[in-house]
Order: sequence, then C-alpha cells, then structure tokens
Amino acid sequence: MLSCRDLRKSYVTERGAVTAVDGIDLDVEAGRFAAIIGRSGSGKSSLMAMIGGLSRPSGGTVTVDGTDLWSLGDDGLAGFRNGRIGFVFQFASLLPTLRLVDNVALPAMLGGTAVDAAIYGKAATLLARLGLGGHLDAYPSEVSAGEQRRAAIARALINDPALLLADEPTSDLDEQTEIEIMDELLAVNREQGTTLLLVTHNLALAEQAEQIVHIAGGRIVA
Repeated sequence: MLSCRDLRKSYVTERGAVTAVDGIDLDVEAGRFAAIIGRSGSGKSSLMAMIGGLSRPSGGTVTVDGTDLWSLGDDGLAGFRNGRIGFVFQFASLLPTLRLVDNVALPAMLGGTAVDAAIYGKAATLLARLGLGGHLDAYPSEVSAGEQRRAAIARALINDPALLLADEPTSDLDEQTEIEIMDELLAVNREQGTTLLLVTHNLALAEQAEQIVHIAGGRIVA
C-alpha cells in the first residue's frame, strides 16, 4: 500500500538548511496498522505530510496504492489525495460555518463522484456510526472536542480512502476520549481493511500497532 524510498525533506531557515527527514525507506502493507513514533522535532509530521501528498519531498519517492504521488501534476495529486487518502489531524479543523453533516460531505462533493442526496446519506450514516447521529445539524462550536474529532474521522472516510493518516489525533484529548477515538480508528482498520498510519509520541497507543517505526533525527532507528 505504501512505499517510500530515500525520502528526504529539508527546509531553508535564517540559520541555514535544516534536514527534517534524512533518507527514509518505509514499506507498509495493505490493511496494516502502523505507528510512527519519536520525540517532538524528530521528523514524524514532515514524513507524514510527504506521504499524504501535502508537502513535496526534497528527494526520494512516495508510492501509495501503486501511484507515485510526486510524479503527478497538481490537479492529479489533489484528486488522488481527495479520493484515496484520508486525514485526521491533531485538531479537527472543521469549517465553523458548516454543520457537521456538511463538513463530512464536503470532500465527496468536491470529488463530484455522486449525487448530493447519496453523499449526504453516506455522511449521515458515518456520523451515526460514530455516535453523532443526533448532531447532524450541529455546528462545530456546539459539540465537544471529542465529538469534533469523531466528525473529522467521518470526513476522512467519506471517500473510502485506501490509506488513513492520523497525525497525533488524540494528543489534546482526555484519557477516556483518547481511548474512544483510538477504538474508532482501529475499527476502521480492522473492519474495513483500511491501511492506518498513526503518528504519535504516545507509546501506549503505538504498542497497539502491528508495525512500529521509530524515528530520531529524521531517520528510522532500531
């Protein structure tokens, strides 16, 4: 499902070039749950951004579901990212002026692959599955942080992604809500066979993964 070869990312700062990712090779099989762990500044999020097609590598390749992401043009990359990759970030990043059901439906509406009624029906089903069936018309400010995160998971799943990327999705939540959110992500992985890649500094969460990748100084370490 995922293959990275000699992946590199450097940033230019006032103090010179900074290397965030330094020649990473990584393979994750389809349907697996893999966790990327490391301290703050180790390169975890930079790696995730390149895998998700959000940040162009300084060097190397990323292949997702048989497609070389960074060989695509801007439109092709945007279309692939919207249709085949789901994202759940540290913050829900829901659009505050849209209802939860609108936020969830939006990626499918942009894809233009189904009629509006079908998209909204699927969005409602996903929200109900995640315990938000009674909040379809609620705005993000009207629900809790944990409920916002569940809505973000529903939004990530609306296009049936092959790869679900979760970057510190529970770091600002209380322990019980963290457990609930992880249970939802694991259910998606196990029941739907969606490949799950989790970035976290929480070893307890990482230990649930089938594959653990430890990063330090922009490199994979033993």
